[in-house]
Amino acid sequence: KSRDFAAVRREGKGSSDRFLVLIARPNSLEVSRFGFSVSKRIGNAVVRNRVKRRLREAAKANYVREGWDLLFIPRNGAATVDYERLKRSVGTLLKRVGVAKAAGEVM
Repeated sequence: KSRDFAAVRREGKGSSDRFLVLIARPNSLEVSRFGFSVSKRIGNAVVRNRVKRRLREAAKANYVREGWDLLFIPRNGAATVDYERLKRSVGTLLKRVGVAKAAGEVM
């Protein structure tokens, strides 16, 4: 919902790199929720939707602790970078904000 996105932006802690901005906020739920905010500056609807699909898959490929709202905001380069680089970028940012699960970690 719009108010959830606004709360993450207002209260969350963030990190960024060349391709993405990630903002994370605890949500007091038993699940983590992912949001994607892709600006029209990224490209037309086809390009924006492709970026969202790739980000969704990259987020699924990384293990995240339960109880977080995560907002991904792609930067201009995200539309042209290959999937593997985007996946690495997502993993790095998740570790930086402290929500990535370590290998073998049980939660």
